[in-house]
Amino acid sequence: VIGANDVVNPSARTDKSSPIFGMPILNADLAQNVIVVKRGKGTGYSGIENALFYKDNTRLLYGSAQQAIGEVIQHVKALSV
Repeated sequence: VIGANDVVNPSARTDKSSPIFGMPILNADLAQNVIVVKRGKGTGYSGIENALFYKDNTRLLYGSAQQAIGEVIQHVKALSV
């Protein structure tokens, strides 16, 4: 998940008290493994915490998306040699 916050927040689907409840989202939380690339620890447009970031199947990768994904690709390519 790159450059998304509120649109992958499962609270929109599960938490009736959330201000984003009912908003359409991508169901990223249902994936086996999730890597979220973020520049910082800030909240999204809604200003609320993203429950996805605290799930056991999620890892946060902080940094510039272009640089971070470039490094991930390099490491994956090194594994296949």
